[in-house]
Amino acid sequence: MANHKSALKRIRSNEAKRLRNRYQHKTTRTFIKRLRDATDKTEAQKLLGEVLGMVDKLAKNNIIHNNKAANLKSSLTKRVNAL
Repeated sequence: MANHKSALKRIRSNEAKRLRNRYQHKTTRTFIKRLRDATDKTEAQKLLGEVLGMVDKLAKNNIIHNNKAANLKSSLTKRVNAL
């Protein structure tokens, strides 16, 4: 266990960040699944804008890799346009 005050604070802040990242990532995955299951084009387009913003935010915060974000956005956009 850490002895320094700053190391203890780092442990606390790392845990808080880990939980926040986990929540955001899981929420985004849920929205992606909801978008993939959508059959109505207007509903899917509305949901697409929200999902793309969430994916961009994950990539910006290094929760997912930039290339993964780009691949996700591309595939989801193709799927919505095909409806």
